[in-house]
Amino acid sequence: MNSAIKTAAIAKTQVTTASRRAILIWLGIGLFSLFLFSLFLGRYPSPGLISFDQLNTDELAQRLIVNLRLPRLLTALLLGVTLAASGTVFQMLFSNPLVEPGFLGVSQGAAFGAAFCIVFLGGAAVYTQSMAVIFALAGLGLSYLLGRKIRYGGWVLRLVLAGIAVSALFSAGLGVLKYIADPLKQLPEITFWLLGGLSSITWRHLISILPATLAGLLILYLFRWRLNLLALSEETAFSMGAAPKRERILLLTAAVFPTAAVISVAGMVGWVGLIMPHIARRLFGSDTRLTLPASMLLGGIFAILCDDLARTLLPGEIPLGILTSLLGALVFILLMISHGLKVEK
Repeated sequence: MNSAIKTAAIAKTQVTTASRRAILIWLGIGLFSLFLFSLFLGRYPSPGLISFDQLNTDELAQRLIVNLRLPRLLTALLLGVTLAASGTVFQMLFSNPLVEPGFLGVSQGAAFGAAFCIVFLGGAAVYTQSMAVIFALAGLGLSYLLGRKIRYGGWVLRLVLAGIAVSALFSAGLGVLKYIADPLKQLPEITFWLLGGLSSITWRHLISILPATLAGLLILYLFRWRLNLLALSEETAFSMGAAPKRERILLLTAAVFPTAAVISVAGMVGWVGLIMPHIARRLFGSDTRLTLPASMLLGGIFAILCDDLARTLLPGEIPLGILTSLLGALVFILLMISHGLKVEK
């Protein structure tokens, strides 16, 4: 009897795993299909899709797709994948369903760095991007150092408190920079960057973020199974052969580097890293071997959809951060109403 029950349980588990992998495959197909659809979607020569006949005869349409839409869509894909993957890592490592990639002062540091460049260094694109990356990494470094100095609670709690403090410091600094910025030139540029957007993306911007982004995402993907261990208590993870503190630092760094890179070119784009991990856990459970890839695919789909809406809804482009916040907040409300938010272990 017991043997029959065990056999049935194993068979049910195998069916569940197979169905989840099938969903993962369909998500990948959906993302690829959406990418191709978006490549031909726009407002030139008229709102809607460019036909193949127009593409064959219109040289401007060909240049538009190759030089503008393709790098923009690839950047949107990287943006969504990176923020969603980083959000999954943060939520699992901190056992907190309300954290996201800016949790350790990363987003706030990037915003401060970009605003500092705009106010004091002229606001050239390459300098703005560089300063955003530098201060995003500084946010992580300061949070880590401050967490080492705090004597209250365990390591995770100390890092959480340090991240809150560092984020507040950068936010205050950003407020000061906005106050002293030229209201006619510098302040609008800071505001536009804080709203987020991909309207100025070119191949140069995309290539500049590829090394850090791909390296970080590769590390997260290869070590995704370790998140299942690191989500446990330090004592339990250590007893199972993990080095919790060292491995958490590795994964946090691997999450922050690509996040800083995409933020440096796209500006502040919120809610992607907060919402997508929850949807992935609803579909695939708490096993990060499936949840992390699913979150990455969902993040790419969400970012491309929002970017499509940003550039096609109105004649003038809507800032991407506004749409991700609007749609993300609506999904967040639906998640809370339906089953609540939790990090399963």
